[in-house]
Amino acid sequence: MADRITVEVVCATAERQLLRQVNLPAGSQVMTAIELSGILQEMPEVAFDPSRIGVFSRRVAPDEILHDGDRVEIYRPLTLDPKDARRRRAR
Repeated sequence: MADRITVEVVCATAERQLLRQVNLPAGSQVMTAIELSGILQEMPEVAFDPSRIGVFSRRVAPDEILHDGDRVEIYRPLTLDPKDARRRRAR
């Protein structure tokens, strides 16, 4: 097993996107990668909620262990409920 892993941390708003590669010790958690990436400091407009994070589009807990090559995604809140959006389009 490798001593270090490299993961990507991504976050996007309607105006911009950031992607940072982070090199971490093997066995590191999702929250550690987010903190070390500095994305939350660069994007203060993002209302960070630890329940809205994932790895490769799969929701995960902040204490999930990362693997080499993982992509950590910080999700933004929905601006419109998908069910309401469908109802509006159907009208």
